[in-house]
Amino acid sequence: MVGKFISKLIFKVAGWRLEGNLTPENRRCVMVAAPHTSNWDFIYARAAFYLMGAPIKYTIKKEFMKFPFGPLLKAMGAIPIDRARNTRMVDAMIKMFEENPGDICVMVTPEGTRKYQPRWRRGFYYVAQGANVPIVLGYLDYAKKEAGIGPTIIPTGDIEADMEKILAFYRTKTGKFPEQGVR
Repeated sequence: MVGKFISKLIFKVAGWRLEGNLTPENRRCVMVAAPHTSNWDFIYARAAFYLMGAPIKYTIKKEFMKFPFGPLLKAMGAIPIDRARNTRMVDAMIKMFEENPGDICVMVTPEGTRKYQPRWRRGFYYVAQGANVPIVLGYLDYAKKEAGIGPTIIPTGDIEADMEKILAFYRTKTGKFPEQGVR
């Protein structure tokens, strides 16, 4: 597969390594991808998921889906989002899980931007809860040049407690621009 070959090349040239993998029971999940501080995050994260053979879908601004990149991004799992409209994304993503009974891992960046956000968007949590799938913590750590899979969180319904576990994990990871990461 071309994607896997290119991903191996990217990791080798850049000196990155992959840590962990999706377990069989986690191949149907919501994947948090953080910290998200640079456009480079997409390249390393997508490469990591090719190397894992992960069935990734990801949300992206609809503006990026125009020619010439749109068809390529779609082939790589992109789901276009119109951020100018109230599109009830949580419901749409739950429906996507319902309509796809096999392996599907939806990657989200809860910061919603590459800039520092003191409060993450929580839609990913409600999607996991509504679709009855786990939340898997995917990460990029630029300090270690490492892409990987962290803990799995099963939503308990106590969003504050679950979010604190999630944020505590990401506080140990360094984004390309650390000042924009989780505090």
